[in-house]
Amino acid sequence: MSSDLSFLLFSLTESDKYDSRDVDRLQKDDALVEAYLTWRLFSVDDALKMIDDSFMWRKEFSLNDLTESSIPKWMFETGAVFLHGYDKEGNKLFWFKVKLHTKDAKTSMDKKKYVAFWLERYAKREPGMPLTVVFDMADSGISNIDMDFVKYVINCFKVYYPKFLCKYIKFETIWSSFTAAWKIVRTWLGPEAISKLKFASKNEIQTFIGPEYLPPHMGGTDPFRYSYPPLPDDDFQTPVCENGPIVSEDDNESKDFESDSKELESSFSSEVAIGPKKVYFSEESLSSLKLDDNDKGDSRPKGARKPLTTFKAPLLHVSPAEELSFGSKESDRKCLIILDNVSKNQVAFKVRTTAPEKYRVKPSNSCCNSGASVDIVVSLHGGYQASLQDRFLVMAAEMEQNAGAGSPELAHFWKDVPKTKIMEHRLRCHILESTKPILTCGSDSPIEGGANGHPDLHTTLMRVMVCNARLEQKLDKYLWVQQVLIGLVLVVMMFTFLCLYNLPGTS
Repeated sequence: MSSDLSFLLFSLTESDKYDSRDVDRLQKDDALVEAYLTWRLFSVDDALKMIDDSFMWRKEFSLNDLTESSIPKWMFETGAVFLHGYDKEGNKLFWFKVKLHTKDAKTSMDKKKYVAFWLERYAKREPGMPLTVVFDMADSGISNIDMDFVKYVINCFKVYYPKFLCKYIKFETIWSSFTAAWKIVRTWLGPEAISKLKFASKNEIQTFIGPEYLPPHMGGTDPFRYSYPPLPDDDFQTPVCENGPIVSEDDNESKDFESDSKELESSFSSEVAIGPKKVYFSEESLSSLKLDDNDKGDSRPKGARKPLTTFKAPLLHVSPAEELSFGSKESDRKCLIILDNVSKNQVAFKVRTTAPEKYRVKPSNSCCNSGASVDIVVSLHGGYQASLQDRFLVMAAEMEQNAGAGSPELAHFWKDVPKTKIMEHRLRCHILESTKPILTCGSDSPIEGGANGHPDLHTTLMRVMVCNARLEQKLDKYLWVQQVLIGLVLVVMMFTFLCLYNLPGTS
């Protein structure tokens, strides 16, 4: 199988029917290759076909260049498709308001690009995290049935985005014609997705989604109402620091980041002492800490787990790369975020969360000099427990060399900095095994993991196989170069021998 993968990786580079950016990502991202294999139950032939189909589709739709301005504005204004909220397993909800959809061949391609835009946006923001698709059939009728569009949505998850689907939830259908239509839909899903299709009434929907993310007509309490612009996003708010009073943020900033309620911000007052490689924060209410810059390991906050992975961006390296792990034990109630400034200038940063009442973050708003690093402690407050739905947003922007680092200067900076200049990185919450609820999403597939959450032998072997395929590809190139060099050496030797043989006086 690894030989087939090696051939695929080599042939992709020779083809012009794909976007070179997609090919480059596939060659560098082992997780993506593994996703195609696992979604196709480790059938290499099926995985190769899926890669071919998805890459051609991505080029046809110019997905790497698809932006909000590429989509007609009226589509965003309808609110027929959007991302909002999370299911009980922490997966983002992808809503389809069927009553707002009408079949129209003239706008079919635009609608398909509209769906692709949302999927690609989410894939870049939360890589590796699946989606739960909700078809809200409430108040819909015969005119809203568009089987071609439904088939396209299914293909997005079946072919174009491997391991991207957690569940399809179809809410409340009473029309017999809809029931017949969904019988046809089941035949399109395929064996890997058929078990993910769930039918739910108003009494059953809360089995999958909590009331806080359900609209009132589904029996929920979510006050969210779709509007555009801007695009809906998580309600990230400023967390509260462990010390200091709370003051209101600037109204304009609150509007920019889509918070319906007045946001909170700590008046955390810190003095920044910058060493060659480290930034330390001392508060007026605490005694000063005097640490040797070389003793970096001892300067880590006590009780906070050191992250093991890193997300590398042009301004900051953020550790951990994807998630903060919390548990019920006292030792598992603190996490550490480490920011390393790899730019040439001072960088302002702040941390936001979707659950500001749960978490205490210090520092939550400060800056970091070039070449320095900052330790940010995130801790659970009081008796709160972390949830799979909780998210954190690290925001950073480059400052001018002589810009001030005080609270007034930072507030003014964040008010004026253009959004295009702001780096954003999202972190999700992981619940440690001792407190992690039993999930149903992963159980649909026999290859997700073994006991105690550890990868099983099959998955581990597939990862080794993928790495081996890349090594074989490189080895083939080296062997080819070696053969060419040997051939050149032989030619030179033969030429030298002939020259010596033809010299005068030789016979």
